Amino acid sequence: MIIINLDVMMAKRKIGLAELAERIDLTQANLSILKNGKGKAIRFSTLNRLCSELNCQPGDILEFKEDSK
Repeated sequence: MIIINLDVMMAKRKIGLAELAERIDLTQANLSILKNGKGKAIRFSTLNRLCSELNCQPGDILEFKEDSK
């Protein structure tokens, strides 16, 4: 299972949803979907813009955890 830690990175960088969405040229609705872990996919270009704006690595935003079955 892939865990999205975008909310954690946003809190660490003290940036809100509206400001980040504007800076990376993404709608607030789409960024909210990513932030809340509801997205099914992420484009590399979006991930690149997020990492650039948040000054982080992809692994700071995306995390893999084994499914507990």
